[in-house]
Amino acid sequence: MALILIADKISDEGLRLLKTEHQVKIATGLSESELVAQMSGVVGLIVRSQTEVTRTIIEAGESLQVIARAGVGIDNVDVEAATEHGIVVVNSPFANTISTAEHAFALLLASARNVALAHQSLQSGEWERSKYAGVEISEKTLGIVGLGRIGAEVAARAIAFGMRVIAYDPFVSKDRALELRVELCSLHELFERSDFVTLHTALHEETKHIINSDTLKHAKPGLRIVNAARGALIDEKALIEALDSNILAHAALDVFSEEPAIDNPLSIHPKTTVTPHLAASTDEAQVRAAVSVAKQVISILDGAVPEFPVNIETVDPDTMTKLSPYLAVCRAAGNIATQLALGPESDGNIEKAHITYKGNFNNLETHPLRSSAIIGMLGPVTSAQVNIVNASAVADATGLVVHEIKSEPVEPYENLVEITLFTDKTTETISVTNAGIGLEIVSIGDWNIDFRPVGSVLLFVENLDQPGEVGRVGQIMGELGVNISSMSVAPGHSHDSKALMVIGVDRPLTSDEITEVALVEGISRVRQVTL
Repeated sequence: MALILIADKISDEGLRLLKTEHQVKIATGLSESELVAQMSGVVGLIVRSQTEVTRTIIEAGESLQVIARAGVGIDNVDVEAATEHGIVVVNSPFANTISTAEHAFALLLASARNVALAHQSLQSGEWERSKYAGVEISEKTLGIVGLGRIGAEVAARAIAFGMRVIAYDPFVSKDRALELRVELCSLHELFERSDFVTLHTALHEETKHIINSDTLKHAKPGLRIVNAARGALIDEKALIEALDSNILAHAALDVFSEEPAIDNPLSIHPKTTVTPHLAASTDEAQVRAAVSVAKQVISILDGAVPEFPVNIETVDPDTMTKLSPYLAVCRAAGNIATQLALGPESDGNIEKAHITYKGNFNNLETHPLRSSAIIGMLGPVTSAQVNIVNASAVADATGLVVHEIKSEPVEPYENLVEITLFTDKTTETISVTNAGIGLEIVSIGDWNIDFRPVGSVLLFVENLDQPGEVGRVGQIMGELGVNISSMSVAPGHSHDSKALMVIGVDRPLTSDEITEVALVEGISRVRQVTL
């Protein structure tokens, strides 16, 4: 029997499963040094969100084989250190799906019928029936921002209540939306048409403050907004102004930009219903999380593959050695293709992707490359954690169809990977390779470019193929205080056709700065990509 250490409280159901197979030691609320002292002989470590599993703790666990996080994220686990030491990391990513969806819908209903305010009034000795009259949700339109697994569950509940459901999610295909009986639309259209809006998208650089003063200008009169996802999705200052000026009728919030939100004005605003980050806090969610990780720990210690591994490589070492130089370039190519296809000016939706391997890939299992490309395409903008093990499942969940094609080498490259991303509005193709020094962009669309990026921000500038364009762009970069770290130019195919400049710069440009560059004589389009 192996020794399993429980460092955070988990449900009894999970404990019972573990105790049938292994020896269990419970030691919760420990500091790092105290936990290090407990690691001798420990084969499995189970935590929730309270315990930080640091490199020091991992290195103290000489017998450690598995770290299990009984919850959705793994932010409190040093996965890199675990991987270096051959320790499997697992979590329970779907444990709180129903709980979060139900809580969001509870907030929606509470907002519609002024439940919290009426409750507070009555408990204060008042009987104000007319003051707290509400609105029905039947025949109303619900707008969902983020149609992942939680958003889909909310949609199902809304439809059952007789609501029309529309959604904004550029990473969900029209077929997937049709299956869910949901209509896709742009973010501004969603706000213009919706009586209620609920947020269920991941938080990252592109979605931070996705709900801001500009978004709220498009709000339909009487709109009520619900957020049980991430607090920073909303610009809270803009939200308060919209509530105070009656642009919004009400806001129901479970999450805030900073927590605990005791001093947040939204917590006491007369037009809000608030809860202290309770969406995942149900007995059932905690049981599901504990049972899921208990089963996975038992499975790993029995030598089987767990259900939700975070850091397992699934091809033989020789194959991985051959593929490893192309993992990062496939991820970068997917990332670039997505950002080019779904830039700020686009309201398209991803439909499918083709990955073509040109070179010595014919006899290799290439799904790690496929997973890396999917991570690049979906990882930064989906609510699910995307890694090399679960990338295919996440793609399936979002309706992204990925085709792999293998073909002969293309001179002068030994190996080349081409990714074509199709949306309902456009198609973007990028070819990349690794010539021994990292990512090399070989082509963008019809342009042959041969570009090795330096830095993490790239500008793709389309311009007339005429003298002086490079100089004009260089001059305006200098005026903006932007350093150019690398540049390559792909000429047009005829005298009056467009050329392409790809420029590595030392910082992202603001939207105003991009507009300023686009106004330079001869330039027709400027797009920015962050690697």
